[in-house]
Amino acid sequence: MITGKNILFLCKESFSFPIYFAAELFNKSENNVGALFVNPIESYYNKSEFNGNTYYKFKEQLPDIKLYGLEELCKQFNVASSQPMDDYSYLNYIENKYTFYKNLNMQLISSQLASRQYHTRFYFKRAKYSQGDKYLELGYKRVIEIVDEFKPDMILDLDDSELIRTIVNEVAHERHIPYININYPRYEDYKIPTYCMGLKVDSYFKKEYFKFYAKNTKELVNEYSYVRKYRSQNKIMSQEFRGTITNQYTPNSLYKVAKYLFSKGIYFWRHSIISGNFKKAKNNILYDNSFLHFLFYCLVEIKKQYLYRKNIYFCLPKEDDLYIYMPLHLIPESTTLVKAPFYINELSIIEQVSKSLTIGWKLYVKEHQSMLGERDFKFYKRIHAFPNVRLVQFNYYDDPKPWIINSIGVITITGTSAYEAAMLGKSAIVFGDVPFMLIDGIIKVNSYEELPSLLKAFTKQDNIHSCAAYIAAVQSNGIILNIKKLMSEGESILKGEKNISSNYLKRIKELCEFYEKAYNEYKYNQG
Repeated sequence: MITGKNILFLCKESFSFPIYFAAELFNKSENNVGALFVNPIESYYNKSEFNGNTYYKFKEQLPDIKLYGLEELCKQFNVASSQPMDDYSYLNYIENKYTFYKNLNMQLISSQLASRQYHTRFYFKRAKYSQGDKYLELGYKRVIEIVDEFKPDMILDLDDSELIRTIVNEVAHERHIPYININYPRYEDYKIPTYCMGLKVDSYFKKEYFKFYAKNTKELVNEYSYVRKYRSQNKIMSQEFRGTITNQYTPNSLYKVAKYLFSKGIYFWRHSIISGNFKKAKNNILYDNSFLHFLFYCLVEIKKQYLYRKNIYFCLPKEDDLYIYMPLHLIPESTTLVKAPFYINELSIIEQVSKSLTIGWKLYVKEHQSMLGERDFKFYKRIHAFPNVRLVQFNYYDDPKPWIINSIGVITITGTSAYEAAMLGKSAIVFGDVPFMLIDGIIKVNSYEELPSLLKAFTKQDNIHSCAAYIAAVQSNGIILNIKKLMSEGESILKGEKNISSNYLKRIKELCEFYEKAYNEYKYNQG
């Protein structure tokens, strides 16, 4: 176990549950441990169901952990957000010093708070030009203040959403502080470390992949066997998505919907009115409107009931169609806002692919289950305007395999479907950096002008060796880590609904060992 280090954790909402126990464990090993909550309102709001088991649980139960919040940032923003920016000298300074990965405008849209123009969650305000710039200014000042005070030897994290994380990533890079986060290679429940929030494929992982790629078939016999088994099984949906909305293909009962909305109404009443947070929420981009938030949930559930059934927007696939398969993303989500900021507008991508298709081909667009009810219906109407594009019934199949197997290939922004396509011997295109883009047959597009030739070159891939090398590299560098289970069980423990088990503690220790191994790897490469 790491000892004698200054360890700063980044926390946000449900991702803070496993971090609570990891921070406690590192603190017992003679480390100086801190925790920064990156969602501004989580530390600004009064204690409620929203933050009672996250920020306030750290504050009340972990007195030895140095706790950092953004309460002062919120107070300053409340005063300054309605005023025009009259001095850009500080922003010019950080633009020159802290934009290794992204310029400031791309950093800003990493948060759904400042990217309302790209999503339909109307309970958030649309950002004025000066508000976004002020958020950047105050965010950088706060992060630099914390780094200067705490002097972390490493920064550890479990997620990549929110502007403050993007700022931490830039500051950590400039100061040569290892910022260790997790990346999703999509092989089983394995996770691998990333030192750049997954904005590019880390050099250590490329090196490991090509090391295994150079091996012969006999040296990768187990991995070959896995790929063959993967290709032969009827369903390929990852176990990590089982029991989640991603794996839901039928509508909830009206009773279940009513019960869910009733609980949401109680939640917002307690959080906003009973806890006094309604008075703390100001009319700017940092705060959602609780009434509109609840209304949004209601409208989503109503539209879901319609979209899960036969409707005028989703059509059935045709047996004789030659098609490219394009599953849509959840928007807003870090896989797009953070990792592919130039390709957030999925309608724009559909338009460009439509123009680039080989004559006679179709583009099959499938909605993401998590987006059902969130999009305006006019989005679907726009898709129907393209004659060679079909918006297909998302629950026609109960697994992604048939969509992929029956297709010519896959196109996705950064989605799992590209990994699944490669594992099934199909070609795929992605628009952002993902670890599985190393597999033969997956190509990252750098310009829309490349699309016609790339799509025309789609062929069946003889890539079993590449798939096997990729799996070996993931096994070598990663650990099995089901984050959803760590979060859900951690929440139950912190709520007092169950006692902490030896099995849960074991998995927390494995998470800490994952961070330790990643830190040692970083130091080795730097040395």
